[in-house]
Formats: sequence, C-alpha cells, structure tokens
Amino acid sequence: MVKLPVIEVYLHSRTRDTPVPKEDPDSPHGKVELKKKVTLLRGISIIIGTIIGAGIFISPKGILKNSGSVGISLVVWIACGVLSLFGALSYAELGTSIKKSGGHYTYILEAFGPQMAFIRLWADIIAIRPAGLAVISLAFGQYILEPIFMPCGVPEIAIKLATSIGITSVMYLNSMSTSWTNRIQIFLTFCKLLAVATIVVPGLYMLFKGETRNFENAFEGSNIKLSGLPLAFYSGMYAYSGWFYLNFVTEEVENPEKTVPLAICISIAIVTSCYVLTNVAYYTVMSAEELLASQSVAVTFAEKTMGNFSVAVPVFVALSCFGTMNGCLFAFSRMFYVASREGHLPEVLSMIHVRRHTPLAAVIILYPMTVFQLFVGDIYSLLNFMSFLRWLFIGVAVLGLIYMRYTRPDMPRPFKVPLFIPAIFSLTCFFMVFLSLYSDPVNTGIGFAISLTGIPAYYIFIVFDRRPKWLQKSLDSLNRSVQIVLEVIPAEH
Repeated sequence: MVKLPVIEVYLHSRTRDTPVPKEDPDSPHGKVELKKKVTLLRGISIIIGTIIGAGIFISPKGILKNSGSVGISLVVWIACGVLSLFGALSYAELGTSIKKSGGHYTYILEAFGPQMAFIRLWADIIAIRPAGLAVISLAFGQYILEPIFMPCGVPEIAIKLATSIGITSVMYLNSMSTSWTNRIQIFLTFCKLLAVATIVVPGLYMLFKGETRNFENAFEGSNIKLSGLPLAFYSGMYAYSGWFYLNFVTEEVENPEKTVPLAICISIAIVTSCYVLTNVAYYTVMSAEELLASQSVAVTFAEKTMGNFSVAVPVFVALSCFGTMNGCLFAFSRMFYVASREGHLPEVLSMIHVRRHTPLAAVIILYPMTVFQLFVGDIYSLLNFMSFLRWLFIGVAVLGLIYMRYTRPDMPRPFKVPLFIPAIFSLTCFFMVFLSLYSDPVNTGIGFAISLTGIPAYYIFIVFDRRPKWLQKSLDSLNRSVQIVLEVIPAEH
C-alpha cells in the first residue's frame, strides 16, 4: 500500500525544481476530500440532465408503436413517470438512510453483501458504462456536425473524431473541477429545457387555436394490441432512466436528508411534464403515421412550425447529449471511487487530487475503454446484451430496501416510503427482465453469461489475495507511479 509520505516527498521535491500550479480556486483549503458542493439546484440539474437525452427529440415513437393509439401512448408516458417516481422515492429512502455514494453498487453491498455488489460492478466496468457512454457520445458527434454537413450525410470518421473530442472534453472537465462540472451541468440542463420549450410552446399554441384533429378518437386505433403494452412500458421506463444518478454522489450532497428527496421529486415532476407536453405538441402538428415515419421527430416538427429554425434542432440535441455525458461520468466516477474504497477496485481509484479535490483516477478509468469500444467494438450489440441488467440490479437494490426493513429495523431512516411503493417498483423491474428473456432470449442469455464471469473474477481478484511477492511488488510499484503522475493521495476522513 502506498503511504501518504511518498506523494509528500514528491510534491516537496517539485517545489525545488518546477513551479507548482496554483490551487483550484473552487477547491477549499483543508482536508483533501470530496467536498459537499451538490446543492438542490445542482442535484436537480444532475437528474434532469441525465434523464433527458436525445431520444425525446429524435425518436420518441417506441411507446406509440407498441401502444397503437395516441391516447394510450400518452397514458403510458404518464404511467411510466409515476412508476419512475416510485423507484425514485425508494432510492430517496436508500440515499438518506445509507449516506454513501455509489448508487446501486452501495445499496446491494449493504443489503446482500460484497459478492453480489461486485458482480454488478464487474458488469458495469467491463461493458455497460463504456458502451453506454460511447453510444450517447456518438449521438453527440453526429448531431453537432449535422448543421455543418447539411443536406449531406456526416462521414463516419468525422462523427468518431467529434465524438472523441466530446469524450475528452467531458473527462477533462470532470477531472479539473467539481464546481465547474456542476455549473456546466446546470447550463446544459437549462439548454435542454429551452429545447423542450421551443417544441412545447408552439405546439400548445396551435392546440389552443383549435388544431385538435389528431386527438379525435384518440383511444381508437386499428393497431391496439394488449401484447404490445409491456413493450411500450419498457420503452417508457428506459426513457425515464437516470433518476438514480444523484444517489451516486450522496456524500457530496449538501444536507442529503432534505436535498435528495426534494431534488428527486422535483426532477421527476419536471421530466414527466416535459415528456407528456412534448408528445402533445408532436401530436398537435403531426399525425401518428407521420410521427412513426419521421427519422427525426423534432426536426420534422420544427420544419412544419418554424421553417429554417429547424437547423438549430441538431445543436440542441448535441447539447442535450453532452449534458447526459457530463452527468453520467460525474456519477460513474463516484461509484468507482466507492468500490475502490471498499477494496473491489485498485486503491488508486479512491484517491483525490491534491489541489483539484476530484477523484481523478476514477474519472479517467473509463476513457481508454470508451474510446476503444468507439473505434473497435460492436457497441449496440453489447448494449443489447447488457441493457436488461440495469433493471435487474435496480430491482435487486429496491428489493434490498424491503429486506433491510426487516433485517435492520433500527437503521435511521429520515425519509421513509410506504412498503407498497418499493414492492410495486421492484416487481416492475423484474417484469421487464422477464420481458427481455421472453422477447430476446439469445441476447439476454449472453448478457447473463457476461455478468456471471464476475463470480470467478471476484474469487480471483478479491478473495484470493495471496499473490507472489514479485507480482505484489510490481503492483505496488505501478500504484506508486500512477499516484505520483496523477498527483493523488488517499482521501482524509
């Protein structure tokens, strides 16, 4: 294990040889630790900024396609918002009773022990997080370049280069300053809400002027099938996913007992309103058939209502994607930081930069894997394999809430929800896992197999710690070198 004096000697030697960069003005002096800089506004921006991605602007048609009518699709949007609120309230109880960062990983660790938590972490680090970040980054790369190349298509190599620049800038921002990361997130969240407003306001204006023909007989349709409703709910729940990211940074939240529940409730209310009103605006201007046929619903809407202003829509979408990238990376890095602190990842990942007070190593660990998958891997297939695991582990975490009500009845719970709320939500999660098994057994089975490799990995890397002396010496030397290069030290508690 690398002790604090090693880095102190290194930093002391730097003062004689080269000037030390000035300390980040946003980093308070004193203990080297992650500071409590996430206020209520910043918490809301993290949640809204990660929930609202590109989907509502480009292709919000999974629900309409599977529900079969305009009226039922709006009901499904509202119902998914309520179900997501149930999940968010459950996580609000978990976040206020277990005041550790890390989200799903931490709650599974507390309820069911280290092995199941490690399996979740393993699936995250080898596949889910790099692939998910790469996909949203690709959307950013495509839409930031679209106005430049209009009306032609954007070359694939240009998309990947722009994507790499986007990923690099997000990594740099999160590495340099927690305060600026949150400030940029607030700005990008307002950009998203502005983009939603540019759709909702003209749409509702036309609706109040009497454009209601697409809402006549809204609950009648030739394509309504009860068998399609589960898939419609699956699409809706995926669109709302992201409400749990504030729980990844609980230790940095000011007054978490009040801030976490309040931020979650306000965010879900805003997102549900945005989603429902945006779809109402779409249906006011476009018929169900036009919406399903459109390649980019927001662009089609803008062309019909705002003329040349539709050129701005790809820019809004790119900013929305960038906000999702920023919020997700901010959250992921804290999960890796906590996992390292628990001994499930290399020690250097739980160390803090001496001046910036950011978990630098935990931020940049995703960078090489994400860029590698961007240029080499079949990202979309990987996401198909792994996407159902998100709902499985969220369901397990919420089930852990119910489990701990009986196994740890004396645990302080500043915010407590009725048991029917986590029960309904966990059943919803397990139903979506069953739906994945039923509708796509091959890809789901492959995803299970990938995640189960975490069991031997747990015993090899965590349980079996009697390494040869030469290997342990090499690992210690590598750890020391990384610590010196990144200028990180163990956090003070």
